[in-house]
Amino acid sequence: QVQLVESGGGLVQAGGSLRLSCAASGSIASINAMGWYRQAPGKQRELVARATSGGSTNYADSVKGRFTISRDNAKNTVYLQMNSLKPEDTAVYYCNADIRKWGAVREYAYWGQGTQVAVSS
Repeated sequence: QVQLVESGGGLVQAGGSLRLSCAASGSIASINAMGWYRQAPGKQRELVARATSGGSTNYADSVKGRFTISRDNAKNTVYLQMNSLKPEDTAVYYCNADIRKWGAVREYAYWGQGTQVAVSS
């Protein structure tokens, strides 16, 4: 079974920083894209940042210049460095990965349980 485990969330003041981590484990043959999504109360889940296995990245306009996504493919881990945090960044952050399991011919989207990020004003 494949699972994604996030860590690094917490409560910070505006202007502070957090670094989120997400490690994938299990019967993994390959991982294509990995990314971070977030969902604030009363809002739909939105893409924050995404990175392909080849190194291409994309970001939501609201976080460009403040957040950086990176990957350690050897560890099946993706990170999100969040700087200059704003109250509007408050949300539950979810890790996502497109993973093909051993013995499978198709990759599927897997999700972590989420980690809370709260930014006080």
